Amino acid sequence: MSHRLRALRASGFFVLLVLAPCVAAQTVTDDAGRSLRLARPAQRIVSLSPGITELLFALGAGDRVVAASEFSDYPAAARLLPRVSRAQGIDLEKIAALEPDLVVVWGSGYPPALQQALQALDLPTYVYEPSTLDSIASSIERLGALTASASAASVAADFRARLKDLRQRYAQRSPVRAFYQVWGNPIMTLSGRHLVNEVMRTCGARNVFETLSPLVATVDIEAVVAAEPQVIIATEPQAIDRGALDSWRRFPQLPAVANHHLVTLNADELDRAAVRILNAATDLCEQVEQARH
Repeated sequence: MSHRLRALRASGFFVLLVLAPCVAAQTVTDDAGRSLRLARPAQRIVSLSPGITELLFALGAGDRVVAASEFSDYPAAARLLPRVSRAQGIDLEKIAALEPDLVVVWGSGYPPALQQALQALDLPTYVYEPSTLDSIASSIERLGALTASASAASVAADFRARLKDLRQRYAQRSPVRAFYQVWGNPIMTLSGRHLVNEVMRTCGARNVFETLSPLVATVDIEAVVAAEPQVIIATEPQAIDRGALDSWRRFPQLPAVANHHLVTLNADELDRAAVRILNAATDLCEQVEQARH
């Protein structure tokens, strides 16, 4: 039995995340501040979030992804990948058996104990956790270095150019009060520390709960009504309106309701910190602009 499998069995975990061994010419620092070196460009990659899977395909490394997490569905080819992570957890033994030379994991998506069990397998791990829109472009370049992607530089440059254009067009315009609804019952929203808050600010929208301390916070109806949002935002897959915001129609005094600015964005674009987040940002900016006028 290999050292990794022995470590896996000893850890007692059936669920977790992994990365392949790396000692390399290319050294990068991941979003957890850890250095990672690969002896050669990664050839067998495990992706542990749908956004990471999407990003690897955007870099032209999709044909080297040997397994992915549940809901990795973009592009279409990603749907065919073996699943090593589901709602019930991560199959560490299956990941170890795949012998990946790179595992990319969503940092906040898994508890520390699982990440420690992964490290016990002695598989190099890149933690992906961009905290700003600019850091997505930096992550593209770093993952591009680990995969020797020929397109990473152009993908990152295009991302930065689109982001700069959105900021120049919208960020300094008159602010629009916005409420972002994560969940309807109980009512949950995001604070100013969340990446989506930066998307809102890029559009010149001001999160009415920006100053709350928790990353995700529960608020009451009265607080939302008192904030008088001009736009109320939710997300759904493919931006299909499933009525998540319908309950706010009971409050016609809200500017967002009175002026028909209940906005449903594509969850797969906005919630995954990948290239397509700027598609959702563009849609939001257009909706905010309508509310502004």
